[in-house]
Amino acid sequence: MKKLHSNQRMSKTVIHNQTIYLCGQVGNAEDDIKAQTLTCLEKIQTLLEEVGSDKSKLLSVTVWIKDMADFAAMNEVYDQWFEGIQPPARACGESALARPELLVEMIAIAAE
Repeated sequence: MKKLHSNQRMSKTVIHNQTIYLCGQVGNAEDDIKAQTLTCLEKIQTLLEEVGSDKSKLLSVTVWIKDMADFAAMNEVYDQWFEGIQPPARACGESALARPELLVEMIAIAAE
């Protein structure tokens, strides 16, 4: 097992048995839902590339969205990001997030 970018609370990336687990990724608090969604996805891509993987190897993404009124706008960005590749399994739910200005958080699992 390998853990990267660890602090007292969590590791951003954990690799075990050729599976990559990423902690929750959020966008910039001052941005709208589309920009926050894109930032989450870009952070996921960066963490995956760091360990030799990429978005085509995503197995599952869990999306927490602050307000389902933003669901369509979030999906617009999400769908474009996966254009040309088969998307992973996904769950999406509405939830209060760690800070009130955060609109979306994504948790991802990928293959190496």
